[in-house]
Parts: sequence; C-alpha cells; structure tokens
Amino acid sequence: MKLKSRTSSLVVVGVVGLLSPFALQLFADPSTDSRWPEPVEGQEQAPNRREIALTARNYRFSPNRIEVAQDDLVKLTVQSEDVAYSVTIDEYRVSRRVPAGGSTTLEFRADRAGTFAFYSNLTNDARHAQMRGEMVVRGR
Repeated sequence: MKLKSRTSSLVVVGVVGLLSPFALQLFADPSTDSRWPEPVEGQEQAPNRREIALTARNYRFSPNRIEVAQDDLVKLTVQSEDVAYSVTIDEYRVSRRVPAGGSTTLEFRADRAGTFAFYSNLTNDARHAQMRGEMVVRGR
C-alpha cells in the first residue's frame, strides 16, 4: 500500500519537474505574481459588435456608405430584392454571393482604419460593375 502511495507522489513530482518555468507561470495567479504582464492599453474592453443591413436592388447597394470603428466586430447582412448579387471587400478578404431574393451574412473584424470599397463581383451582367459602396473604418 505504501508503495502505491509513494509511486503516485513520484509521478506527480516527476510531472511538475517536467514543466518549464513558463508553463508554471501559466498557472500562476496574476494578482499575486509580479511577472504577470500588464494589459495593453485598449485591450481591457471587449470590441463593439456592429450589425449592418444592406439592401441590393436594381444593381445598387443601399446604403452605399457604412461607417464602423476600428476593431469593431462587423456583421454585414446583405438582402437582395430582385436578382443575384455578390458583396466583396478585397482588403478584408471577404466575398459572398447573395441569392436572388435571398440574403447572406459576412462577419469580420474591422482591424484597419481607412476607406474600403465594397462591390458586386459578378460578371453575368455589365450592370454589376456599377454596384459600389464604401466602408469607412474610423481609427481609434
């Protein structure tokens, strides 16, 4: 019986002995450990969630200008009221097809400030080329 108990202790000591100082730091209590990193400014708040609805009709987006803040989590829902479209934002590497009379949703983090074009990239009708809008991401 003592042998089993002693073996268990050796196993536990052996596992703890294998952990690196970094791994041990992961289990440390941040309120008592002075080595715990301070939060980076701006990271103490959860990002804002922005839900935006676009309508695609007659080869136009409405609204054709949307604004969000940098680091917002953007949920963009596009509803077609007639034919099939698509919505693409190259800089964020997002592109989705919008079925005729249906909708689609894109989700991404607006992690860069600037003005970015969104457009329909379908080529089955030349009028898709005129479907443009802009997304303005305000910097912090």
